Amino acid sequence: MKVLIIGGTGLISTAVTKELLERGEDVTLFNRGRSEAPFLKPKVIHGDRYNHREFESKMLEAGTFDCVIDMICYSPEDARSLVRAFAGRTGHLIFCSTVDVYAKPASRYPITEAEPHRPPEWDYAKNKEACEEILKEAEGQGSFPLTILRPAFTYGEGRGLVHSFGGNNHYFDRLLKGKPIVVHGDGQSLWSSCHRDDVARGFVNAVCNPKAFGKSYHLTGEEWMTWNQYHQTVAQAIGAPPPKLVHIPTDLLAKAAKRAHICAINFQFNNIFDNTAARTDLGFQYTIPFAEGVRRIFGWLTKHGSIPNSDEDPYDDRVIDAWQRLGSKMLEELAGLD
Repeated sequence: MKVLIIGGTGLISTAVTKELLERGEDVTLFNRGRSEAPFLKPKVIHGDRYNHREFESKMLEAGTFDCVIDMICYSPEDARSLVRAFAGRTGHLIFCSTVDVYAKPASRYPITEAEPHRPPEWDYAKNKEACEEILKEAEGQGSFPLTILRPAFTYGEGRGLVHSFGGNNHYFDRLLKGKPIVVHGDGQSLWSSCHRDDVARGFVNAVCNPKAFGKSYHLTGEEWMTWNQYHQTVAQAIGAPPPKLVHIPTDLLAKAAKRAHICAINFQFNNIFDNTAARTDLGFQYTIPFAEGVRRIFGWLTKHGSIPNSDEDPYDDRVIDAWQRLGSKMLEELAGLD
């Protein structure tokens, strides 16, 4: 089976490429050639996905494929270019979207694929939603069978974890040194994470799978935990002391600290998803426990010197100090009020 992966060397797509090659498929990657796949070499077509004229020309030269997986389509114009490149020229198109296309907060939990789409004021989410609509319209016109896959937070060797200040890896150093960790709100909203190897198998099992034609699926973690539990699990997994959690109201934190903007549009809401459809049609399985996945990525980051010294980044400590001073002042002003 001839499979084209647009991208192929990112976090998820590296694992997808590896799985397909091990399965014996004829795999071709289209990317800029800036990163190499660390395994058996697939065929590679070099080019810029976002130079649409060049992309479409090179895809025409490449011939037809049984399946095309686009891991990096981001903007509406990227999606229109994808349609021009492959309408009538592939037996199956798989688009990597995101669970962030859904309304927040959701109407029910866990979130199913039937949840209304109303992405937050966040370019990434709004663009992915627009891409989905363009590709669905093309499918309706008979351009190709379409499958939309929606991962949630995916982690793995090569990338760290998220936290209230985004994804910088000084977080691990703070935990190891017993420094306090900022947590948005009361730390009770629910979060889920999935290792990229589990997510990748969902992609691979969707390839040219007739059950998946015309459908959308979640490929997400199944250990639902509060953010408090999340930090506690990470600390235990890497051999750090129990974390000292400093809770700051989300609206205040997001306004005061730019690094925490993601908390207001995403992290403060429950992010838990129903994988029933993917388990049924794609054989999706959540096999890598979060603690085990954390140990894997911590080992990888340590080996590659990718955990910076938190002493050289005082950002967290400045935020914590300001919050504690504000709280102390509030207590003084309200003393004896009742």
